[in-house]
Amino acid sequence: MAEPPPAEPAGRDVRDRLSLWDRRPQPAAPLSDRQTDSVLELKAAAENLPVPPELPIEDLCSLTSQSLTVTLMAAVPESTEDVLLKGFATLGMEDERIETAQQFFSWFAQVQTQMDQDEGAKYRQMRDYLSGFQEQCDAILNDVNSALQHLESLQKQYLFVSTKTGTLHEACEQLLKEQSELVDLAENIQQKLSYFNELETINTKLNSPTLSVNSEGFIPMLAKLDDCIAYISSHPNFKDYPVYLMKFKQCLSKAMHLIKTYTVNTLQNLTSQLMKRDPSAVPNSDNAFTLFYVKFRAAAPKVRTLIEQVEQRSEKMPEYQQVLNEIHQCYLDQRELLLGPSIASTVTELTSQNNRDHCALVRSGCAFMVHVCQDEHQLYNEFFTKPTPKLDELLEKLCLSLYDVLRPMIIHVIHLETLSELCGILKNEMLEDHVQNNAEQLGAFAAGVKQMLEDVQERLVYRTHIYIQTDITGYKPAPGDLAYPDKLEMMEQIAQSLKEEQKKLPSEASFSDVRLEDPESCSLVKSGSAESLNPRHQTMISPADLHGMWYPTVRRTLVCLSKLYRCIDRAVFQGLSQEALSACIHSLLGAADSISKNKTQVDGQLFLIKHLLILREQIAPFHTDFTIKEISLDLKKTRDAAFKILNPKTVSRFFRLNSNNALIQFLLEGTPEIREHYIDSKKDVDRHLKSACEQFIQQQTKQFIEQLEEFMSKVAALKTMAAQGGPKYSLSQQPWAQPAKINDLVSSTYKTIKTKLPSTLRSMSLYLSNKDTELILFKPVRNNIQQMFQKLHALLKEEFSNEDLQIIACPSMEQVNLLLSMSK
Repeated sequence: MAEPPPAEPAGRDVRDRLSLWDRRPQPAAPLSDRQTDSVLELKAAAENLPVPPELPIEDLCSLTSQSLTVTLMAAVPESTEDVLLKGFATLGMEDERIETAQQFFSWFAQVQTQMDQDEGAKYRQMRDYLSGFQEQCDAILNDVNSALQHLESLQKQYLFVSTKTGTLHEACEQLLKEQSELVDLAENIQQKLSYFNELETINTKLNSPTLSVNSEGFIPMLAKLDDCIAYISSHPNFKDYPVYLMKFKQCLSKAMHLIKTYTVNTLQNLTSQLMKRDPSAVPNSDNAFTLFYVKFRAAAPKVRTLIEQVEQRSEKMPEYQQVLNEIHQCYLDQRELLLGPSIASTVTELTSQNNRDHCALVRSGCAFMVHVCQDEHQLYNEFFTKPTPKLDELLEKLCLSLYDVLRPMIIHVIHLETLSELCGILKNEMLEDHVQNNAEQLGAFAAGVKQMLEDVQERLVYRTHIYIQTDITGYKPAPGDLAYPDKLEMMEQIAQSLKEEQKKLPSEASFSDVRLEDPESCSLVKSGSAESLNPRHQTMISPADLHGMWYPTVRRTLVCLSKLYRCIDRAVFQGLSQEALSACIHSLLGAADSISKNKTQVDGQLFLIKHLLILREQIAPFHTDFTIKEISLDLKKTRDAAFKILNPKTVSRFFRLNSNNALIQFLLEGTPEIREHYIDSKKDVDRHLKSACEQFIQQQTKQFIEQLEEFMSKVAALKTMAAQGGPKYSLSQQPWAQPAKINDLVSSTYKTIKTKLPSTLRSMSLYLSNKDTELILFKPVRNNIQQMFQKLHALLKEEFSNEDLQIIACPSMEQVNLLLSMSK
């Protein structure tokens, strides 16, 4: 039997070392909890493994009963005898028996030999097998070496053939490249030559007697000619460049000449045909104009195609632009030849029809020229697609014929109404309505109308200056113009009688609408009366509010301003309005003085107040500034310096060569100053109105309580003397302050108020005819009277006894207020 293997002690040492890894309390390689759990799980799994079925029976028998936890399979032999029988059967000795040691040794030797043979046969078989492989590998190696030799030879041959092929390929590519370059060069030369070769073809066509500009080939030939000229012009380095360019230019000139000749002949033939129909060149205007436009519109398609071609090329070549300009000029000349006499005859005819009506003449003449301008633009668009300023020049020339006829008439118009209406026609109807809606076609007409409008405005301003000087500043009032308040009373009586007649005839509507009003006042706002806005008062207007009852200069001023407001520029209107209002105020002041002299001062004051109110109210709607700037030269310093230099003492300083020279001081100190000051007409009207109202209030206050004012003045003087150290006084002991005297004074004042107050209120109502205005104007007068009586009551109560007060019998404040309440 073999001895135990010597490796057991080594294995035991290994196990001992492994046990040290987890030995407590100092393990060499301590395990974590997770690792410990894994080892336990492996140990539990290993304990339940089954016994391998191929384990020999001896090893199986050596196992402890505890390790055999699985059921043995049926294939496991029951004893060693079966194993031995199988071994003998293998050796072919299943029939022999070993009874002696010699038999055993023989059997053993036989078994050993058989084992050696069996073991050696395996190796010999492997050797033979490997030897066969070696032989095959040697043969393969020889074949590989032979193949490598052949491949090396093929590679050399391939390299030789590849080199030759590459050289041939490169040579072919070079030849193809050269061929392509030559082909491109030939095509390029042919393309360039094609422009030069076209010269003969184009020249032949242009010289052909059968060539027509309307033929189908003319426009393509023209396009080809343009391309040739453009190409040659862009290559000045070509040989014979100037020669060919000149020849192509000559061909272009021939083509342009053909187009121009055809177009000009067409237009001239149209004109000659129309002129032959009317040799006198003065046809009936309506028929002539209709014929002029119909004929030209019918002929427009014949030349429009050619003109479009010229217009499309006009920006590229100057020859086309020149031909286009010549065609424009020819067209406009023919139109002028046709339209000039017809327009002149039409304007002459309109002038004869409206010889006395300048407004109708201007309106009809301008309307005629509007139609002419619009028709001409439409006809021009039938022939051309691009605009030209020459058309507007022609239309301006045609409009000038109307201007030449109208201007002499305008500068002789003297009526402001006519001039202002002409301004309205030209500014509103023509420029704002017609021109703004069609500015492109009416540009030339607008220039003529603006020039005409400037002439009318200039004439209007000139006539306005004259009108202000003659009819406002130089106005001489007639007796009837100053017949105040007689004319107001007469008109009031007429109005009252009409009102009574209206009440008597309520059923007749035709007479029930009769009321006092001025037809010219419809355009002006009723001034001085807020009741004009109340429908209850529309059937009756105060005589003072009638336009015809205004003072003539006021009426003329307002009418003049209303005519000028929308006709002239704002700056010019401001100057004229200031001049007119100043002249009007001056005339009102003179008229008020005359009325005060002829009638009463109250009439003059109320007349002035009423008309200043009218002026202020009527100029309010004018949305403009009535302020103008005036520049004046102040020569005060110059005068003082002149007096100083003329002083004999300064003669010795004339020739001094220092800063004390008299001449230098005169130049420095005597420089005149330029002063600017502003004049506001509205403020001027307000200032005069305020002054007139203050004068009226003072005059009325004085009329009513003049005696009381004198009495209170004496008392104030007496008190002043006593306050300044004079003798003491007793008012009741003064001879002019006796109770009886004061009684007479108070009674006289009360009587004056009672008798004169109604007439004053009557005059205010007659002139102002507005309760609010009357109340505002009379309120200061009433306050002055009340304050005077209040002062008198306080004085009497302080200076007099009750017995004296009874003798004086001064009216109480209630009585005074009751008396003054009649004005409400």
